[in-house]
Amino acid sequence: MPTDCITYQNSGYFSSLMNDYLDQKNNLHSLYNRFPTLENFENQILEKQNNYDNNNRSILVSALQKQYLNGETSVLTNQNIEALALPNTFTVTTGHQLNLFSGPLYFLYKIISTINLTTELKATYPTYNFVPIYWMATEDHDFEEINYFNFKGKKFRWNKESTGPVGRLSTEGLADFLEVYALELGSGINADTLKKLFTDSYLNHDNLADATRFLANELFGEYGLVILDADNSDLKRTFIPFAKEELLHQSSHKLVLETAEKLKDYTIQVNPREINLFYIEDDIRERIILENGMYNVINSKIKFTESEILHLLETHPEKFSPNVIMRPLYQEVILPNLCYVGGGGEIAYWLELKSFFAAAKVTLPILLLRNSALLATEKQAKKADKLDLTWSDLFSKQNQLMNNKTKQISDFPIDLAHLKTQLQEQFKALYEVANKTDESFLGAIKAQEAKQTKGLENLEKRLLKAQKRKLSDILQRITDLQNDLFPNQSLQERQTNFSEFYLEYGNVIIPTLIKQLQPLDNKFEIIVL
Repeated sequence: MPTDCITYQNSGYFSSLMNDYLDQKNNLHSLYNRFPTLENFENQILEKQNNYDNNNRSILVSALQKQYLNGETSVLTNQNIEALALPNTFTVTTGHQLNLFSGPLYFLYKIISTINLTTELKATYPTYNFVPIYWMATEDHDFEEINYFNFKGKKFRWNKESTGPVGRLSTEGLADFLEVYALELGSGINADTLKKLFTDSYLNHDNLADATRFLANELFGEYGLVILDADNSDLKRTFIPFAKEELLHQSSHKLVLETAEKLKDYTIQVNPREINLFYIEDDIRERIILENGMYNVINSKIKFTESEILHLLETHPEKFSPNVIMRPLYQEVILPNLCYVGGGGEIAYWLELKSFFAAAKVTLPILLLRNSALLATEKQAKKADKLDLTWSDLFSKQNQLMNNKTKQISDFPIDLAHLKTQLQEQFKALYEVANKTDESFLGAIKAQEAKQTKGLENLEKRLLKAQKRKLSDILQRITDLQNDLFPNQSLQERQTNFSEFYLEYGNVIIPTLIKQLQPLDNKFEIIVL
């Protein structure tokens, strides 16, 4: 079985910004509060203690208790919710969209990274409590991003119209979806478990928020995960001063643009709006814009004067929804949070927010890149061994992998570098002659050298192509293995739903991941099942 280690930086699947963040490059130091190490959490705890409003704890606990009222809650989750009322309790948070049946595998990795980090923190700082939070993105309205999942190479899509916040969306119609999915699952104990889990989650709950809470609780409740729906009037009431500042002064726009300027050498993840708030109701979530002294809700006839919109904010804060710029601030205002666990794209936009947080006098959390993993069967690991493949080989781009393996297993050298060196030596002598005669001869030699070098390069390409045809059987086996592990030549975790592995291995999947994923290791975990 291959044993080489794949760091995030050498995996080839992370952006230059994430690689530089993980390498703690000097040019990024000013954009984050503290780098995620166990030692750095000590000062993060002290800073959050000093500027978190403990009056928000009772509001948070009350909201959570109401949200969990109609479902079964594990002993550990109940204890964690109650502990949030205590001033020595802090959270580690991850957020995710309400993807149908959890969406791609990394949904699991995000939550497990969060759970495992709280365990490590408790062992290191035993006088404090640490609660793992899954922040459900119930207010998102990008339904097309979440209405499907992939299973065994097929896309299963929920065909439904949605214009408002997805958390409030009715689950009506998913019984028909299940009929199609159940046929693909087939029969057996694990298949029946998955069908029951889908039924209990989606057919026995009226909206997508409740369905997703039930699903996540079934998968992770025993580990004490607390699931939060922040589309809540009481929670948003604590955010009124920050929303008011946004409506009146639009300070986030200027501050985030200034910070984004420091990231100009990278791809900017998000660009701020002048007002980073939406107006939200059951069937609408649209941006608020300020035009000619009036606050207009785009794509609607809804508009407010300044006094009207401030009155609405005070009386109905639930009608205001933060966008990608404001949501992190909302999260850190209502939670006693120390760390946000996210994917590369999420960490990238958090890096734009430090000056905005500083102006709001809210502590920026430690930013931790979630765990990434590759799940392989024992059969696949043995096949890799037999084909003399390392994990690093399998992570490389397919064309590069084919070229490298062709050169490696050929019984003669395909690289014609030695002939190119000989050619250079021959022309070196000609250049010495050219220097003693007319300059026009020098030009002729350069042209001939370029022509013959190009000819050798073309021969090298044709030789490689010929060897690929000769070795096509073994190269096809290598390609097939890589395609199995990297569907669509992408990361498995971005493509495959957990149910594909659950169908084969049952309920050992999550305990195995809990045991093996190390949130602070910064390496791609290869897990052989």
